[in-house]
Amino acid sequence: MIAISTDNLSLSFGTKKILEGVTFSADETDRIGIVGVNGCGKSTLFRLILGEYEADTGSIYLSKDKTVGILRQDDAFCEFEGADGEATCLEVMYRSFPELLRMEKNLSELEAMLHENANTERSTESVAQEYSALNDRFIREGGLEFRNRCASTLMRMGFDEKMMERPFSSLSGGQRTRLALSKELCREPDILMLDEPTNHLDMETLVWLESFLASYKKCILVISHDRYFLDRVTNKTLFIENTRAKLYNGGYTKSSAQRKIDREIEEKHYKNQQKEIARQEAYIAQQRAWNRERNIIAAESRLKMLEKMEKLERPKEAPKSVRIRFSSSIASGNDVLTVKNLSFSYPNGKKLLGGLSFLVKRNDRLFIVGPNGCGKSTLIKLMLGKLQATEGYIEGGYNVNIGYYDQENQNLSPENTVLDELWNAYPSLTELTIRNTLAQFRFVGEDVYKTVSDLSGGERARLTLSKLILSEMNLLILDEPTNHLDIDSREALETALEDFDGTIITVSHDRYFIDKLATRIIDLHVGGGASDFHVQNVGSGYDELTRDRKRRENLSANVGEEEKSVTKESSQKEQYLQNKQKAADARKAQKRLEKLEAESKKIEAELEELDVRMNGEAATDYVLLAELDNRKNELEERLLEIYEEIDI
Repeated sequence: MIAISTDNLSLSFGTKKILEGVTFSADETDRIGIVGVNGCGKSTLFRLILGEYEADTGSIYLSKDKTVGILRQDDAFCEFEGADGEATCLEVMYRSFPELLRMEKNLSELEAMLHENANTERSTESVAQEYSALNDRFIREGGLEFRNRCASTLMRMGFDEKMMERPFSSLSGGQRTRLALSKELCREPDILMLDEPTNHLDMETLVWLESFLASYKKCILVISHDRYFLDRVTNKTLFIENTRAKLYNGGYTKSSAQRKIDREIEEKHYKNQQKEIARQEAYIAQQRAWNRERNIIAAESRLKMLEKMEKLERPKEAPKSVRIRFSSSIASGNDVLTVKNLSFSYPNGKKLLGGLSFLVKRNDRLFIVGPNGCGKSTLIKLMLGKLQATEGYIEGGYNVNIGYYDQENQNLSPENTVLDELWNAYPSLTELTIRNTLAQFRFVGEDVYKTVSDLSGGERARLTLSKLILSEMNLLILDEPTNHLDIDSREALETALEDFDGTIITVSHDRYFIDKLATRIIDLHVGGGASDFHVQNVGSGYDELTRDRKRRENLSANVGEEEKSVTKESSQKEQYLQNKQKAADARKAQKRLEKLEAESKKIEAELEELDVRMNGEAATDYVLLAELDNRKNELEERLLEIYEEIDI
């Protein structure tokens, strides 16, 4: 059943077309990713669907009996309807269930009436009947669980118990976004509309969110530039480009590949038709030149045929990609950065980083990861000398020149124009050089006269990168550089960093970005300490990080078990029982391994059968094809889990 549909939807702001002829539909269990460059109209489409903008042409169908939940990009600044600034995070969550709160209040009043017997107008029996009926409804609609569900969701989104009791007005922008997202997830609406939900989430929270959304049995529309997230969550992808939109089956990677093929086919068909038109026009001209009666008749006949031909529209060129190239200055020494016994604590004595020691070598692609609050950005500030270590030191190597990207873009002056911002940083360069540099980052024409304060998050990120590429550096320190960048810009940044002849230190939770570039990962732990390992195969950084974390979890569990067993060893009998248990565990592990291997073979066989069906009977049956594709994705995910467990 259709939950949302649009038909020939168009919208312009003044003379600028934003969306044109947008037609698509979402079934009640579809999970659709909406992608496109920044400014292409993704958020505008959301506002049209919600009725906040009125379309110039076209129509929108939004099922009236469906509840809708919305997370906006600007929810970092939201005040939460019905909640004053002193309301705690938990109270904000509870207000997502106004009907349950109303029933809860009425039940309390009825209880008081029963206990006090103060109501003289109604009999105790009628009050008891009303209480019983209302209580049954309260239980049936989730009244006993909703408070625990609110707390559990907040916990999953990185809020500890102390944070849950904080007034929401004291939260940072990123924390408010997570609270707003938690609120919508807890409500579980029929239609969930999410605009950039992965911003401000650490990897652990991201993985949980992916699992939650992938198993969500209702309609999801999600705007995102996180390719890893889109592949894990969505089953369809709506591409918006040059004001037009087209819906594809599959996650981002699969849809993107099909879109590329479609674009090549459209271009080929258009060129072939243009060749045919030129051939026919040449024929007509030749017949007219001969100017005999039969030639004129032939020319007129061919002209009529040409006029009846349905002309193909020239495929629009894809928006120009951001062009990035980092030029390293003279080479640094082989040892770029030495960190020795580094610790950092807050003034209240709470330790954030403890005893870190590592050496960054020339041409390392070092990624610093870890949960929110573990000290990633603090470590970067210590490297830059913006903070002083409590213990230990950081020492730069020979001839090291640092280029720094700040995720908050605090090095931009709000009152400057885009042109002035870059020119003031490099006054010796000509205006032509400055404009050409800005054009590489899609600032063209009147865009260069925009003030920084009016720029979107993506535009600010691109402007900061434009300043960075003109600096002379051989060490890039980047704090969440992919935040706010669209997919095209992320891919351009990845290519530029691959080609950079220098050293890179990056804080990031973008798993696709990590896979693409990481040669080494430092995984910070909450409360201090870290794991440091080299990536064995570039392209598998996140997978290796996941395996390393599981290995450490298993090791920690084994150490705990060993410590317990040592304290119990007091006799030869206990030693015998321990050995007997180990043998039993070994047999159990062997049986588990055999079971996993058997299951993997069964899944592999079913995958082969699915491939045959998808390329055969289901090739033209799109409903069946979608069902088979979903089953294939489920099997592949399970197979990956099995492989990882076998490896461990």
